[in-house]
Amino acid sequence: MSLNGKTAVITGSNSGIGLGIAWEMAKAGADVVLNSFTDTEDDHALARQISAETGVSARYVKADMSKGAECRGLIEQAGACDILINNAGIQHVAPIDEFPVEKWDAIIAINLNSAFHTTAAALPLMRKAGWGRVVNIASAHGLTASPYKSAYVAAKHGIVGMTKAVALETAEAPITANAICPGYVLTPLVEAQIPDTMKEYNMGREDVIRDVMLARQPSKEFATVEQLGGTAVFLCSDAAAQITGTTISVDGGWTAL
Repeated sequence: MSLNGKTAVITGSNSGIGLGIAWEMAKAGADVVLNSFTDTEDDHALARQISAETGVSARYVKADMSKGAECRGLIEQAGACDILINNAGIQHVAPIDEFPVEKWDAIIAINLNSAFHTTAAALPLMRKAGWGRVVNIASAHGLTASPYKSAYVAAKHGIVGMTKAVALETAEAPITANAICPGYVLTPLVEAQIPDTMKEYNMGREDVIRDVMLARQPSKEFATVEQLGGTAVFLCSDAAAQITGTTISVDGGWTAL
């Protein structure tokens, strides 16, 4: 599944799922553009590390995904965008009648609007190049719902719907658009939550993972960032050239219930 000669732009990719996908893209031979809203030495060091270990070109571009102009500017600064991975996202949990308006607006802006802006900017480059892949990181919450996550569920359902629309608009071109719907993924952020959850429930690590954190995930195992990266690489490969407008769940059976 070689992606040699392709450039992949991954939003929200200085940690977690986005960084895992960036690594797998680079291992497959794609040049990568990392992104987040910060601009630290550590951010740029990540790009240098990927380049040093895989031999591809890797660089970091700061862009705030809550701002449409910066989303489009990210694509412009990338210079090329054969593969667009819309991954940036945030979360907030509250009953809808108590949900802070500013949190709703931020989640919709970063989780949904950003994908609109980056896709709108990237598609002309893909059409000009004669090839393209759009992979949107949705969620199991793009297919089902949980209480107290109204903004996140709305945004992820929106991502799934937009994916289908983009797929239809590009169906006669060598461009595909698909969404990956992860369940719970073992990221550094999730790992950091485990000790506090153990204290809260007075349970051991394995029990709290199985019975609390993964209560809705039938496999009782976290997905990994490497697995999500591998799925993204597959969707960008020639083997997936006729896969478009669909979702692939990486959720341990969550949405099979």
